[in-house]
Amino acid sequence: GNGLIISAVACGHHLHTPMFFFLLNLALTDLGCICTTVPKAMYNSLWDTRTISCSGCVAQLFFFLFFISAESFLLTVMCYDRYVSICKPLHYGTLLGSRACAHMAAAAWASGFLTALLHTANTFSLPLCHGNALGQFFCEVPQILNLSCSKFYFREVWVSAFDSSLALGCFLFIVFFSVQMFRAVLRIPSEQGRHKAFSTCLPHLAVDSLFLSTVVFANLNPPSISSPSLDLSLSVLYSVVPPALNPLIYSLRNQELKGGLRKLMTLCFQKCCTPSFLHQGL
Repeated sequence: GNGLIISAVACGHHLHTPMFFFLLNLALTDLGCICTTVPKAMYNSLWDTRTISCSGCVAQLFFFLFFISAESFLLTVMCYDRYVSICKPLHYGTLLGSRACAHMAAAAWASGFLTALLHTANTFSLPLCHGNALGQFFCEVPQILNLSCSKFYFREVWVSAFDSSLALGCFLFIVFFSVQMFRAVLRIPSEQGRHKAFSTCLPHLAVDSLFLSTVVFANLNPPSISSPSLDLSLSVLYSVVPPALNPLIYSLRNQELKGGLRKLMTLCFQKCCTPSFLHQGL
């Protein structure tokens, strides 16, 4: 699904708009999240193994944090894009020009890279002396910290708390922009227009809330209520479910994107089924 969105937006010139530009970036982060965690978990399940090398764990943690952090910032930027398109349509071209969109996307990716680098370097600088068994299907910061016995353990806890605060800030911005959009939508005189706007905004808000709230709770989960099943459920909710749902949420209700996908599929079908040469008979 994410691959189709990337291909449709990249190949469809009529989709080269700010909204689809951010959607392409979101699809890249979703694809990265899935490819970082799920293939290894599937391999372990199929081959009945539970091991991962230390360097593999470092790489998995870095890329997962990179994509998941960039996604949280991109979701906020996409909500701002919807807010401007609904509440300030006359200023849309000024506030979200090509340069501004490129800067916002670059800031999201750069923030994700710095967050991942800080967490990975800080986490694996701690000595791990409480065994080598992670209670998770991928390398996750809280699970690695459970193996640490260093006095600098709380340094990483404070870093996690800071990142959770950033995620909470993104969530509050999304709620603020959503409230402003709903107020604007309620002033639309047409009932059909209100229904269309609500059906577009509410699924986005639901997925954004699920993603950011589970990220915050997973990082600030109190040990008193922590359990292996709860930790696994939270990890699946923010690492697998949103990347799988986003292609459905952002594409099924968008006629332009569905049109771009149809054109892409038609073009691929024509290229695959058209013979490269013809035989001439006597």
